[in-house]
Amino acid sequence: MDRREFIAATTAASVAAYIVGSASGENNRSGQKYRACIIGDTQRGGYGHSLHLLWALRDDVEAVALADPDEKGREKHAAEAGVSRTYSDYREMLDKERPDLVSMGPRWTVHHRDYLLACAEVGAHGIMEKPLAPDLEEADEMIQAVQEKGLKWAIAFNFRASPVIRHVKRLVFEEDLIGQVLELRGRGKEDRRAGGEDLIVLGTHIFDMMIYFLGQPLSCMANVTVDGRKAVRTDIHEATEPLGPVIGDRIHAVYEFPKGVAGFFATVKNRDGNQGRWGLDIYGTKGVVTIRMAAVPEVYLLPSPSWAPDGKDRQWEPFPDLPRVTFRDPRVGQYEPIVDDLIYCIERGRVPFTSLGAGRDSLAMIQAVFETCLHDGHVTFPLQNRSHPLKRWKD
Repeated sequence: MDRREFIAATTAASVAAYIVGSASGENNRSGQKYRACIIGDTQRGGYGHSLHLLWALRDDVEAVALADPDEKGREKHAAEAGVSRTYSDYREMLDKERPDLVSMGPRWTVHHRDYLLACAEVGAHGIMEKPLAPDLEEADEMIQAVQEKGLKWAIAFNFRASPVIRHVKRLVFEEDLIGQVLELRGRGKEDRRAGGEDLIVLGTHIFDMMIYFLGQPLSCMANVTVDGRKAVRTDIHEATEPLGPVIGDRIHAVYEFPKGVAGFFATVKNRDGNQGRWGLDIYGTKGVVTIRMAAVPEVYLLPSPSWAPDGKDRQWEPFPDLPRVTFRDPRVGQYEPIVDDLIYCIERGRVPFTSLGAGRDSLAMIQAVFETCLHDGHVTFPLQNRSHPLKRWKD
């Protein structure tokens, strides 16, 4: 049985019954009933993966209003979220409603800073869709704004928050399940966005998990090409969605992490497109762990030091003792741990597990690839120039 056959045969039985203890509001020690608002834009980034439904996961949160400049979209999403009051202007909504919490849905980064600064102005905590911002300059401004007000904001890094991924970290990086970890290998979806846009949209999750497992990267080397040749300044173009400028239809990047561990990332325009490779593989001296992205991540183990099945003696097997996961609402269940953690942190004055800082760290790994185009293929962290590298190069 090869890896593809094994995964197809075992996916249905892999994980099924973890329930976070958030629905009853058991971590709400203040007894407060939180008032929440929703920011979306049907025509400009939508609501991410149904982020307008988040607040129904908590009995101690009431969604009171939704803002969307698109009339039909506004009515549709308000009805789905059970919200009676709607606005075409999010600023008007925030000013009138003065919410405790906000969910920021649009996946396009073009207005993320404006949304967040407006939320900070009224003292609202919240959750936002990823990626954090189009560049580190805006990311810095956003984080400073919430820190100055003492606000708690989380970003939708559902994989980092997953109990499955936390379990993988414990067994692999703390209990040496596959021996000494030598390298991590990640890929994007490699669909129509393969290359620079894939690096941003899907790479953000891969990079966040690399940082979660390994700590902050030390350096980045990257090779960015277009049609088989080295990318040049005239290859810079806007992404298909407003995410900032991008470059390259083939990207290979390698990051140096502490303790000599390497992290690889690739996204390549290819004739077969997305074949389900989006994920992260962990290679150790005693075996390999493969993670494929889904609402509940699919994780498998190959206990072979040679990283090969070795005939009939070795084959892919379920990762040991995975927590069984079920969701209160399958549409947004992967965000339950994030919502729960956010309320916990508001109550106790702590930093959310999927903080905006985590969003900025992931963004830095993305921007580093673009930065290498200006520095002979190599840069070190932290990046000193916070403006967008491709904008500087193009100008």
